[in-house]
Amino acid sequence: MPENPLLEVKDLRITFRSRDSVNPAVKGTHFSLGRGETLAIVGESGSGKSVTALALSRLLPPPPACSLSGEIHFRGRDLMTVSEKELRRVRGKQIAYIFQEPSASLNPFFTVGHQIAEAIKLHRPEVSDVRAEVIEALDLVGIQMPETRFRDYPHQMSGGMQQRAMIAMALSCHPRILVADEPTTALDVTIQAQILDLMQRLKEQLEMSIILITHNFGIVDGFADQLIVMYRGEIVESGSTEEVLSHPQHPYTKALIACIPKLGAKQERLLTIDYSVL
Repeated sequence: MPENPLLEVKDLRITFRSRDSVNPAVKGTHFSLGRGETLAIVGESGSGKSVTALALSRLLPPPPACSLSGEIHFRGRDLMTVSEKELRRVRGKQIAYIFQEPSASLNPFFTVGHQIAEAIKLHRPEVSDVRAEVIEALDLVGIQMPETRFRDYPHQMSGGMQQRAMIAMALSCHPRILVADEPTTALDVTIQAQILDLMQRLKEQLEMSIILITHNFGIVDGFADQLIVMYRGEIVESGSTEEVLSHPQHPYTKALIACIPKLGAKQERLLTIDYSVL
């Protein structure tokens, strides 16, 4: 655990309720994030990764649909106890999100520049020349001819460019933590590598921390400093990325790593996770 962590989560529990059932999604997780550190949370769909990320700034449905308990300490404050007004200052400004489907996150009726400008006006009212700030953000994430792309609608951009625009929107607010929830899932392998390289470069340039949510062990090696493996709402393994990948201890972690295709491996089929041993 890092000394004086930027973010520390203690005994986080998330439960969704419907008329007929009670479904615990996260069952008492503990983790921390250091300043300038990248933490990857890995697990299959439904393991609790994304709801854990959304809980950090209390973006989940209100009770009784969802109940949330535990402690989420960010920069010395427990976000579980602050008011909704204070939370609005944290969301986007301090903790920003990018999601796996940029086409679903961007509003098709407004230009990309307009949508990034909205975020800047909301969280950085001191900025006098918003248009220049938006163009600078687009240029920062590697979008060519940002003065022209500023006026483009989302459908005029490729999937990779839309994701870069989402990153530009998140970074335009100068957050301390960037939460990237499956940011490369809908992209081809070449664009995936470009997006990860971009995030790594911007993390170092802007001195921020990153939480990467993914089901793909293949992208965390060389990108994340720390690694958490979640299974059925619980953390089953955690540690440095190198340690977990080199010496996995839990059967679920071993099974996930064994599912990664390897060049030169003489294996006709990918291994199937045997849930009976977990």
